[in-house]
Amino acid sequence: MPGPILLIGTLDTKGDEYAFVRDRIRAAGHDVFVMDLGIAGDPAFPPDVAAAEVAEAGGVSLAELRARGDRGHAVDAMLAGARTLVPRLYAEGRFSGVLGLGGGGGTSMITAAMRTLPVGVPKVMVSTMASGDVRPYVDIKDITMMYSVIDIAGLNPISRRILANAAGAICGMVEQTLDEAPGRPLLAATMFGVTTPCVTAVRERLEASGYDVVVFHATGSGGRAMEALIDDGYIAGVVDLTTTEWCDEVVGGVLNAGPDRLRAAARAGIPQVVSVGALDMVNFGGFDTVPERFRGRNLYRHNPSVTLMRTTPEECREIALRIAERLNEATGPVTVILPLRGVSMIDAPGKPFHDPDADRVLFDTLRNNLDSRIRVMELDAHINDPGFAEAAAGEMLRLMAARAAAPAGKD
Repeated sequence: MPGPILLIGTLDTKGDEYAFVRDRIRAAGHDVFVMDLGIAGDPAFPPDVAAAEVAEAGGVSLAELRARGDRGHAVDAMLAGARTLVPRLYAEGRFSGVLGLGGGGGTSMITAAMRTLPVGVPKVMVSTMASGDVRPYVDIKDITMMYSVIDIAGLNPISRRILANAAGAICGMVEQTLDEAPGRPLLAATMFGVTTPCVTAVRERLEASGYDVVVFHATGSGGRAMEALIDDGYIAGVVDLTTTEWCDEVVGGVLNAGPDRLRAAARAGIPQVVSVGALDMVNFGGFDTVPERFRGRNLYRHNPSVTLMRTTPEECREIALRIAERLNEATGPVTVILPLRGVSMIDAPGKPFHDPDADRVLFDTLRNNLDSRIRVMELDAHINDPGFAEAAAGEMLRLMAARAAAPAGKD
């Protein structure tokens, strides 16, 4: 059987509800491990980790929080304590999945702790907030948000059914096993709709060569998710062909991945094959959401919910400088491949974003600012040409083979 299930939440205000799911989980044959985040009063039943211990881990005493009477400050302190304790307890093998129940404050605290856990650890959050925008709670982790329908305030026929479902969900998750053959290294790749032909061909070639490939949609959260998995040690190499999130970071679009994009692979020292896929476009929502200052630019309605804006030569220069700066931090082997005939499906002769001058600035800036130890390959091809995909896959295979053949500690 898997390890206990962690129940985390406020046992002073939602103690009856937590006792109910605790009993359901035990009836299903699983042990429970309970962490109390409540500060207003005594817990409804004794937890394994008391609120005082969580507060101390957050840098303050429970008595101080109660005396101050500032709910926002208390939430911040308990959130910090939970973020400190939960990953430590998981590393010690104290639980194998986590279930939380809460309203706004509870959801913030509990999901913050859940986000410290690796992808794959079962995480279920029953919340009054789950029917709205859950991005602040889920972010880039595999948290299952379950709408409570009614407030989590007492047991009744509706709440008991919902809470029983939640207990069943977390039990079912921790019971799942996968019979996967180990040993195939995991590679990451980045893709956008306008680079799909290239990345699909690269993925198929690499998978046929003995690797598993996980593809990330370069939508900001996708790039950040990839960076997190690299930091967690899942990824052996990166085929980062679609670095378009830098356009949104530099220019102000809606799909940016933040200023640390490309840094995880640099820190990890894993092989990288990097290209300039979709660096011709900045992303906005529907046409009406495009900022007024951009209304006179080259805009393309990708669909009713997405409007693309062509990057200018000046913007391409800044984007390339940022990419070069990050790649120069790399502690492992890096190859940059430049498709001289276009960087996306709509950057080609006769297409709306065809702009050879902007592409030229992009390529020249990268050439002139990348460290000399970084290999630059230039192909007289479009990024979606079969030859480009073959070259990118071949370079990734070469770097991985070199890494495997190198003595320990050397590339």
